[in-house]
Amino acid sequence: MKINIGQLLSNRAFLSPGMEAFVGDAYRYTFRDVNERANRFAALLAKSGIRPGDRIAVFCKNNEHATTAMFGAAKTGVITLMLNWRLQAPELIYILSDCSARLVLYDAEFAGMIDQLRGQVPAETYLRVGGEGPDKEFTASLAGLPATEPALVGDDDDPAVLMYTSGTTGRPKGVMLTHNNLFWASLGLMHTIDWAYRYRYLSVAPLFHIGGLAPIFGNVHAGCTTVFMPNFDPVKIWDIIVKERINFTMTVPAMLQFMLMAPDIGKKDLSSIKHIVCGGSAVPQNLIMTYDKIGIAIDHVYGITEYSGAVTFWIAAMGMDKSDSMGKTVFHGCIKIFRPDSDEEVMTGDVGEICCAGPQTFKGYWNNREATEAVIRNGYYRSGDLGRVDEDGFLYVVDRLKDMIISGSENIYPAELEQVIKNHPGVAEVAVVGKPDAKWGEIPVALIVKRPEAVVSEQEIVELCRKNLASYKCIREVRFISAIPKNAVGKVLKKDLREQIK
Repeated sequence: MKINIGQLLSNRAFLSPGMEAFVGDAYRYTFRDVNERANRFAALLAKSGIRPGDRIAVFCKNNEHATTAMFGAAKTGVITLMLNWRLQAPELIYILSDCSARLVLYDAEFAGMIDQLRGQVPAETYLRVGGEGPDKEFTASLAGLPATEPALVGDDDDPAVLMYTSGTTGRPKGVMLTHNNLFWASLGLMHTIDWAYRYRYLSVAPLFHIGGLAPIFGNVHAGCTTVFMPNFDPVKIWDIIVKERINFTMTVPAMLQFMLMAPDIGKKDLSSIKHIVCGGSAVPQNLIMTYDKIGIAIDHVYGITEYSGAVTFWIAAMGMDKSDSMGKTVFHGCIKIFRPDSDEEVMTGDVGEICCAGPQTFKGYWNNREATEAVIRNGYYRSGDLGRVDEDGFLYVVDRLKDMIISGSENIYPAELEQVIKNHPGVAEVAVVGKPDAKWGEIPVALIVKRPEAVVSEQEIVELCRKNLASYKCIREVRFISAIPKNAVGKVLKKDLREQIK
């Protein structure tokens, strides 16, 4: 049987036509409603002359129109690009030109940015969602178009979605995710963690991030309601959880931290919550424990865009003694640890490069064969992350390969030092990078943002490291800075930090 991820929606609408599918401010659509809207959008694409293999771009926050358009496009073989709405005009111009997107669907609040793009990118058609302006409005454009199922075009190994990497080391690259990739990734989610029929999911992690987008396919596949929250608010999120009887959601550690600052959490009826998935970076054990004390289980996920989302999960049932790990590989997934400079697998417990295989592995980078061949070898995706697998099969992510510091011929992993330094109560954020050194080759330097009003000394940080780490790993210098530079998806720009300390 051929797989088209647009057909997931058709099948769910057939099985659960009256179930709430997509919920948001001022709308509640059933699966029948959403499927008909997707079909109308497919008809709109055909009417606009957009053909199988063409690309459209979605420049929207988390809302039903973004995902409805994606499913409608998939049914007709059109590839959807989820654009990062935090990017600036030059970055967007590069991405839209690189993939030659022919249509841009955008939220009215981004009209100013869209005006900067007109004439600078290949797009011929712009569709506005809400508000007023020169472009046709999305919902109004669907009126009168047929809601019947279009003939399915595109399947299996044809690209369905484009996700551009964050570009921390150069120009962003378009990750091609196929119908098969997204189908198998959704199965991996549903069969690894608690993801059941009629669960209600809060979509707050941005859809331009694979951690925000992948759950949408899992929800349609499993028969779950998606409640959209376009803007994260650490107070309002609890109110939505209570009102909508949310069972689970996807977050990053910073979101969990902010949510704990909301007042009167203990007075709210949080009995609906089954668990909260958290990833994007390592989830501190003390954060997992804090949520456990208020009766909320945290699932720790390690994900990669090029792997269509989740690679591994740690859940409480695997044992709290393993909560510092990234857990075990998702159902239908496979990881191995290879030597960074070869295809030789390392011994159990040894550190090497995390390499992934399975039906979730992406097709390649858009129009970039050289970059694709550099990371896909012998069926494995070379992640560039360093890690180890213990004797029980649990993955521990050590650091990024490119961030590793070699000091006196010893390998030092910045993430390990950062984890220790984060335990200092006066530290708000920390990043560790290597600084060239005539004697040692490199030395580790900690760049720290202090909490407001906190008093932290360099000596305190050095002593903290000495108490918790081998002497060769310890911080040699500490610099206090006002902010740590990050890109549009919140990843630390260590290249910029290395430039600062030269």
